[in-house]
Amino acid sequence: MEFAWDSGNTAWMITAASLVLLMTPALAFFYGGMVRGKSVLNMMMMSFGAMGIVGLIWVLYGYSGTFGADVAGLFGNPFDFFGLQGATDDQSLMAAAGVPFLVAAGYQATFAIITVALISGAIADRFKFSAWMVFAAIWVTIVYIPLAHMVWGGGLLGATGITEGLSTPIDFAGGTVVHINAGVAGLVLAILVGKRKGFGKEPMRPHNLPFVMLGAALLWFGWFGFNAGSEFAADGVAGRAWLNTLVATCVAMLAWLGTEKLRDGHATSLGAASGVVAGLVAITPAAAAVDSYGAIAIGAIAGVLCALAVGLKYKFGYDDSLDVVGVHLVGGLTGTVLIGFFATDANSTWYPDGALNGLFYGGGATQLATQVIVALAAVVFSGVMTLLIGLALKATIGLRASEEAEVGGVDLAVHGETAYETLGARVVTEVK
Repeated sequence: MEFAWDSGNTAWMITAASLVLLMTPALAFFYGGMVRGKSVLNMMMMSFGAMGIVGLIWVLYGYSGTFGADVAGLFGNPFDFFGLQGATDDQSLMAAAGVPFLVAAGYQATFAIITVALISGAIADRFKFSAWMVFAAIWVTIVYIPLAHMVWGGGLLGATGITEGLSTPIDFAGGTVVHINAGVAGLVLAILVGKRKGFGKEPMRPHNLPFVMLGAALLWFGWFGFNAGSEFAADGVAGRAWLNTLVATCVAMLAWLGTEKLRDGHATSLGAASGVVAGLVAITPAAAAVDSYGAIAIGAIAGVLCALAVGLKYKFGYDDSLDVVGVHLVGGLTGTVLIGFFATDANSTWYPDGALNGLFYGGGATQLATQVIVALAAVVFSGVMTLLIGLALKATIGLRASEEAEVGGVDLAVHGETAYETLGARVVTEVK
């Protein structure tokens, strides 16, 4: 079929890509406000560093490794579109919507970037910046790209993959590829690098809650490009994804605040911001597969579960600094699995053959079983691969900043600067 350019859809997808790219600087503010003042720049630099590393890799071989010709169901041929050269618009991932190849490739780049940046919140205050940059390059290459191919590129976790006999897995915008993937990776790295000095013994409060609120607001704004943009067209399904993203997030914020109020006696700004992100995470895979009632239910359940899950690090003794596990892993699992209960054919027109109804819509447990299988496969794959990368880096260049840098602040030690001059002191030098 000859490619027919659609100016409206193309304009929307360029806009959506710009919105999703904004999410990474937004994450920098969100995470940056949550750490102590002595490490805020380092925290923000981890997000910006991910943009630089992943953006380059995506253009060279990342897109091709994700959407190139299938290799054993595990990854795409990295040389099919190397450097994004040689492709025609009829090979565009969004050709059916009339969106050119390069626009489609650019949109998908922003997903890879934000996924890597999300991991950094689990290792705040103590990870070597040089190790982070090396980790980002390796992780996006052998974890993100293969998993994205398996789910979205025609691999083992897609329509013709391991659940073909049951139903087609639903991951509209990244429940498995982005959030479960990043959440598991964050957990593995947090365990490998160890706890912050004073974890569980001294307060490590957010140094700038307005930064956190600003970051959450910008994430919410950008997330409309994340979810509604994943339709690849400006149509009714994109509208449904947009609306579900709004309502699920509103409800998750209220649910988190209610949980906080009952548990702690206070409804906090940090809780509101965290509830927003939890709702956004949970609705991501389900944005176009559920109706308004399903979106409300997913938001409510995610808000409560994630609010409770952030305390697990104290119970089990792992230092997930900024609750990547509690919000992204738990939220991603929640949204992915709840599709099996709330999916409805009426909102699944983006599937070639429609989606099976979920358990609560008369479809039985088939879709639920599919969602659970794919979620568990993503957990295992991401966990094992991240562990191998982490162990290799720990044994070679090392993962953790020096004790002097951690105590004095990694901003000064690593970057030679401080966010606030009132915190300034002598610059501590260490190997970068």
